[in-house]
Amino acid sequence: MSHEIVVKGGSIVDGTGAEPFAGDLAIDDGRISAIGGKIDDGRTVIDANGLIVSPGFVDIHTHLDAQIGWDQDLTPSSWHGVTTALLGNCGVTFAPCKPTDRELLAGMMETVEDIPRNAILTGLPWTWEDYGGYLDAIEQLKPGINVAGMVGHCAVRYYVMGERAVEEQATDAERRLMAEIVGKSIDCGAVGFSTNRYAPHKLPDGRSIPGTFADPAELVEIARAVAPRNALMQAVGANFDVMKTVADGSKSRLLFSYGAGPEDTSGVQSREALDRLCSGRDITAITQVRGSGFMFGLQSNLPFAGDTWNELRKRSLSARVAAIDDPQFSARLVEETKRKGSTWIDMSHVFYLGTDASPDYTVAPGNNLKAMSAASGEHWAETFLRLSRETKGKALFNLRMFNRSLKALGDLFKSEHCLPSLGDAGAHVSQIMDAGWPSFVLSYWVRETGTYTMSEAIRRMTSGPPA
Repeated sequence: MSHEIVVKGGSIVDGTGAEPFAGDLAIDDGRISAIGGKIDDGRTVIDANGLIVSPGFVDIHTHLDAQIGWDQDLTPSSWHGVTTALLGNCGVTFAPCKPTDRELLAGMMETVEDIPRNAILTGLPWTWEDYGGYLDAIEQLKPGINVAGMVGHCAVRYYVMGERAVEEQATDAERRLMAEIVGKSIDCGAVGFSTNRYAPHKLPDGRSIPGTFADPAELVEIARAVAPRNALMQAVGANFDVMKTVADGSKSRLLFSYGAGPEDTSGVQSREALDRLCSGRDITAITQVRGSGFMFGLQSNLPFAGDTWNELRKRSLSARVAAIDDPQFSARLVEETKRKGSTWIDMSHVFYLGTDASPDYTVAPGNNLKAMSAASGEHWAETFLRLSRETKGKALFNLRMFNRSLKALGDLFKSEHCLPSLGDAGAHVSQIMDAGWPSFVLSYWVRETGTYTMSEAIRRMTSGPPA
């Protein structure tokens, strides 16, 4: 019998952590029908000689919730081998949602995840109220890769409590109702529940999003609906005490975002703290695969205060490039950056990404923008403008807010409880969206540093993530 597709001659890495083995692979009706050895027949034959053949990667921290409405291929995640994406992270979701609250949930996603509200409201059908209806609408969009979703605390809390959800504590009855809604959402197809306790995540009016300061007892109540269904309980921004309370009070599976601390240059401290937290508990951490957090340059953000900077901000890229060619205009820009409070960014944590086809995310800590400018006898703003001028505005600068030390991150990756991820695909339109993280794991953490073997890296990106 002839197979639909045969992939021949590849080195198969099956995602279990086992050593690679040579062989062919057959696909029929969208599923692997045979693997290993020689497979001769195929209506379509793909020559994988010299290549790795592996399962598709799982991205468990995306915000593709809106993009799925107008880009069913879910790019660029799919370009980097992702075949399964988890939506509904960080507590912000579009369901459950009363018709009168659509603007509010779209606005919340805009301020938290930097996805334009108008794109959200016009790019999705908004035909649902409960989470099951949302999943039905997503299925009708026919996404090109597998997607799964968690129901978000912000939406659930606002659905139950209305305006009180933002700053007040829930009553016992409201907690029970939230847990009931979450349970029904999981029964309708959600793979879990996400909450967000990161105070800088704001509503359009500047207040922290619903659930940020909820009593941990509320999370325990909800977790008791999640755990019996073997679903995930994600807690972004929760401290270790809160996670212990939830895990110990519900025996639920927890997922949270983590990283090598800013003062931890070795990674040992962060890894040991994580391993202590996870000991005896079903807790999994995910982290960014490189130092990152905020991107800026002439073609994107200009996070500097001053009248001249405000004038520059209003211009197109070509007009910005022309403006900084004027010595007097550039001098005014530099002078404004010398004023107290001109920027919130510490330039000793900012790195120039270079001019090569691939950005250089591995610049040594000592080669930051502040050090570069000192070596050139310039103010850092002069260096920023010079590099912007030389590259005709294409220079980009990376503020390492998270995982500043790659050495420390490499040690953190030794923990069995920490997985690479956290690219925030679909979000941060004007900041940084790191959907290419799987390719970086393979190119840097496997090929360049040897931190992972190929088999282990693929395991952590396929069968490793909690399902």
